[in-house]
Amino acid sequence: MAKRQGRQGIPTNLSVVQFERFVLPHLSKGSRGPATQLSFHAIFNYILRLLYLGCQWKELPIEKDRQGRAEIHYARIYRAFRRWQADGCFDAIFEGSVRKLRQDDRLDITVIHGDGTTTAAKKGGDNVGFNGHKGLKGDKVVALRDRHCNVIAPFVTAPGNRNESPPLREALPQLTRIARAVGLDLRGTIVSLDGVA
Repeated sequence: MAKRQGRQGIPTNLSVVQFERFVLPHLSKGSRGPATQLSFHAIFNYILRLLYLGCQWKELPIEKDRQGRAEIHYARIYRAFRRWQADGCFDAIFEGSVRKLRQDDRLDITVIHGDGTTTAAKKGGDNVGFNGHKGLKGDKVVALRDRHCNVIAPFVTAPGNRNESPPLREALPQLTRIARAVGLDLRGTIVSLDGVA
């Protein structure tokens, strides 16, 4: 019988120990330009906060010093995000998290669920839900999860007015790539597509 897992939250603030263990080994360090005054740990937590809030970069809440100056400009966080994205750091972090779940025997891939959903764009305040029937602005997201609801392949997104079939065709090779990288054997696995049009 599979182990029962507790409820998991979305990480928005990693401790230094978590960051150094799971994230730092996969981050590229810039070789040119001035050294950042803020640690990679703080910059990465700002990125997590932005992804959680869904706000624009310039709206990211940044800590201020006693004189009211921001400890870092949002553009520097954005540049770090773009560099890490281009260098494949986020893919390596994701792959490392799936590998850790496998090592801890927390994956159950007897059935993989492919869930299609739409995320509304957070633009213009609280009226998005009210006027959504006029033409939803947002993304279609296809997430592939194991039986314990662990996401085991990166999200694939598409504009909100499309069905999930094209993103699904992109998501399945991602699943295969991750499985091969972490040593998962997908033979005999059932793929259940819930809500994927």
